[in-house]
Amino acid sequence: MNRCWTLGDNINTDDITPHQYQGVTDLKELAVHVFENLKPGFAAQLKQGDILVCGDNFGYGSSRERAPQSLIGAGIEAIIAKSFARIFYRNCINVGLPVITCIEAVDHIVDGDDITLDIDQGIIENVEKGAIYRFQPFPLFLQEILSSGGLIHSLNKKRERNLVGGGRCNGSD
Repeated sequence: MNRCWTLGDNINTDDITPHQYQGVTDLKELAVHVFENLKPGFAAQLKQGDILVCGDNFGYGSSRERAPQSLIGAGIEAIIAKSFARIFYRNCINVGLPVITCIEAVDHIVDGDDITLDIDQGIIENVEKGAIYRFQPFPLFLQEILSSGGLIHSLNKKRERNLVGGGRCNGSD
């Protein structure tokens, strides 16, 4: 089970990771500063496997990957929102952080609810309320990227499979 934390609409990347930490590369260091201007002390409450449940337009702003990386460092396992900024959505996939659009779940999940999440089947179960919410499962190629831990890891695994299998890795796969 995963504990949920709810946030509102229009949370930007500087709200997630304040701009003065954009040069930090250590994910644990970044994690300490997650939402520090929006919700001081919030980062200290997060635990591995927690889920963010957010409103509309989550992650607008900077195109850098620091915001999703800092969320991973803070232990966030997935984000469920009504909508995401497009670049943030793709950055999350690229770093291996599942981002799920499910309006019904957002409208009914509250802080502290425990949920189970089946990303492959597109199912969110709110254990607290005994409710099930469905979302469109990720296409197989995105499932592979997410299960590999991000785009770079996925590409490296493909490359390794090609090399082990005797195939050539010429950039055409």
